[in-house]
Amino acid sequence: MLLCAHKSADMQRLTLLLFFFTASIAGATAQNTGTLTGSVRDKLTQEALIGVSVKLENTELGAATDAEGNFRIAGIPPRSYNVSFSYLGYSTQIKYNVVITTGNSGQLNIELDPDSKTLNEVVVSENRSVRIASVESPLSIQNLSVEEIKSNPGGNFDISRVVQALPGVGGVAGTGGGFRNDLIIRGGGPSENVFYLDGVEIPVINHFTTQGAAGGPTGMLNVSFIEDATLSTSAFGARYDNALSSVLQFRQRDGNPERLQGNIRVGASETALTAEGPLGKKNSRTTFLASARRSYLQLLFEAIGLPIRPDYWDFQYKITHRFDAKTTLTVLGVGAIDDFYFEAPKEATPENLYILSSVPGVVQWNYTQGFALKRLINNGYWNLTLSRNMLDNQLDQFADNTDGRQQDESKRILGIQSQEIENKLRFDYNRFAGAWKFSAGASAQYVKYNNNAYTRLRAEIRDSLGNVVQPARESRFSTAIDFFKFGVFGQVNRTFFQERLGVSVGIRADGNTFTDTGSDPLRTISPRVGLSYAVASDWKINASVGRYYKTPLYTVLGFRDSTGALVNSNQPYLRSDHYVAGLEYVPSRILRFTLEGFYKQYADYPVSAFDGVSLANRGGGFGILGNERVLATGTGEAYGLELFAQQKLNNNLYFTGSYTLFWSRFSNADSQKIASAWDNRHLLSLLAGYKLGRNWEVGVKYRLQGGVPYTPLDLEASRLNYATIGTGVLDNSRLNSLRLGNFSQLDLRIDKKWNFRRFTLDVFLDIQNALNTVNPAPPDYTFQRTPDGKSFATTDGRPLRADAGNAIPLLLQDAEGSLLPSIGLVLEF
Repeated sequence: MLLCAHKSADMQRLTLLLFFFTASIAGATAQNTGTLTGSVRDKLTQEALIGVSVKLENTELGAATDAEGNFRIAGIPPRSYNVSFSYLGYSTQIKYNVVITTGNSGQLNIELDPDSKTLNEVVVSENRSVRIASVESPLSIQNLSVEEIKSNPGGNFDISRVVQALPGVGGVAGTGGGFRNDLIIRGGGPSENVFYLDGVEIPVINHFTTQGAAGGPTGMLNVSFIEDATLSTSAFGARYDNALSSVLQFRQRDGNPERLQGNIRVGASETALTAEGPLGKKNSRTTFLASARRSYLQLLFEAIGLPIRPDYWDFQYKITHRFDAKTTLTVLGVGAIDDFYFEAPKEATPENLYILSSVPGVVQWNYTQGFALKRLINNGYWNLTLSRNMLDNQLDQFADNTDGRQQDESKRILGIQSQEIENKLRFDYNRFAGAWKFSAGASAQYVKYNNNAYTRLRAEIRDSLGNVVQPARESRFSTAIDFFKFGVFGQVNRTFFQERLGVSVGIRADGNTFTDTGSDPLRTISPRVGLSYAVASDWKINASVGRYYKTPLYTVLGFRDSTGALVNSNQPYLRSDHYVAGLEYVPSRILRFTLEGFYKQYADYPVSAFDGVSLANRGGGFGILGNERVLATGTGEAYGLELFAQQKLNNNLYFTGSYTLFWSRFSNADSQKIASAWDNRHLLSLLAGYKLGRNWEVGVKYRLQGGVPYTPLDLEASRLNYATIGTGVLDNSRLNSLRLGNFSQLDLRIDKKWNFRRFTLDVFLDIQNALNTVNPAPPDYTFQRTPDGKSFATTDGRPLRADAGNAIPLLLQDAEGSLLPSIGLVLEF
């Protein structure tokens, strides 16, 4: 939280007047027009649909799809539209808030559902495009369009941050999600989520990721690639493994098949370049998307005197090749290079010096490379996916580290050099027969993990007479493991009673060749059932029950004790049972309301053998999760209610609102369930946007999260250990016994677009925490320093004693708000 407060205080000094100079720009005229292209397919068979009517609502503009299912509409005045897709025998679908510009051609890839039949003269197929749920996933599912991601106030084009406005999604204790992108979903920890990009699993979606938990301070996916994002918080399809709390799927668009185009995005902290087009002649069967992004936060922080230097690059690409009408190959990749380091601060304040010793330096790189082959068959299709991902993670932390990159090994607290490598092969087969849908598949993975690790848990402390007050405790090991993982699944969906009732039944089993019981897939049989009943055309009752398993973290499996033994090879798969029921009310094509109740029950959760704390309480900070001996004795539960309301773009206004009331409790070494570190109780999110004339748009977002529990400091242990481990020591005998106050934040955003003949300029002003609200965080423990910051002040004026008996303890409280204004632009060409 101190990092965020420092950043805020100086960012407020940046001028906001630059935003308004653009008001004098002229030349964007009504004669400049844009283009919309795309394709339409049958959702079940993936076959191209010929003759689909595509229409821009409230205009005379439209087109019909050709023999390959493609369409093109030219001469469109630049602004936002709702676009309808209608075809005989299929339900009409509307894409809301499609922004047309002159700089880039818009693109939409649509899948239409076969039309439903009438029910007692009530037409179920009446347009309900705002609905997202399916027979397979009848509830606990939300979708974000690309425009909802781009224009999200406070989102900073970061998909990981934008989804925190959805129901049931919270942030990390002490930051409320305002600084990090950890996804805390329905009371589960940040390691319980999985991510897919066009069907390829991507374990890392954030820069400076926490190994074992996937969170980080900023996302690494380029929003210019994204067509939409879908978040499922329960009722997961059987094809997805390792998900205990959520599955987040990103669907990328294809590159423009007609011409080369792109955009340059310049923000307060980074610059990104994106290019796309055909590979070969116009309307080639092969298209590409490619981007690179560079941070310059390190230069800004150096200029304003902060000791942290976050520096990163990321890269992303997608190539799509259509061999013929039935076979498509997609090649994609995403990667990042991260360097989080320190320099001696210009001002030796207690806050700056605490940052130096309490946060590890990070040198990290990662990538995911995937190949996905899709082949259409009679009444169905199959997918074959081959991918490889790798994370290289180096962490270095030193006590009283005022020397930047100069490493004094006697002060080392943490040293990690670790790699995770996964090679994955997945196959799924999908077939349809009347009202029946069948899916089945298998997966195989080859995993390699290695780690050279040192952790100082406690230093040896002696009193003035030389007596040992506290013995040294440290962990030092080197490990390298490799093994196979495998899984199979099957799922059947069926509608009954003229599609009034939908039933989905799925089953999955997984195994591995490493853990003691991993070779027996019968131990991980995970059935799931989903039900949906249409009471009327606008009302549905939905329910699901499912059991889900997750492989223990590689950081846990690879840990070795002082004898070199792999002490965690006996770990079972983590288990979570979900019970969810809810109502969905869709009174019109633009409005949707949902009410859901959920209960999640956990078993075999790992608990630290060192301090007795469940790993369910960890993973929300910098570093590494699970690098220790654990016991699979933990249990837990999370339960609550969610209310969600949404209006798609109508009369220039769109909004969403959600409220979640929940409890999250996990057991520790004593087997007693207590409030977890994610037990906010209350999550409120309100988001609205309004389209003004002349391509102006304003947006506002308000979030409120109940205060989370936290553990108080053990002041005596903190005094003994601070000088050697760089932080205070928590009193785990009072684990999560205190609770912070509420977190709240109001974010504002203003966008203005100018459409010239060949390019579009979008200038935006984004203000995070516009009310400058002071949000609570746990206190940080440190010692008072001398005025020059080079040594510790003491009660007797002498050097700090080994037992720190003459230290002057200091508790740092974050008393500043974190108002963060930023200005940026996007140039489309």
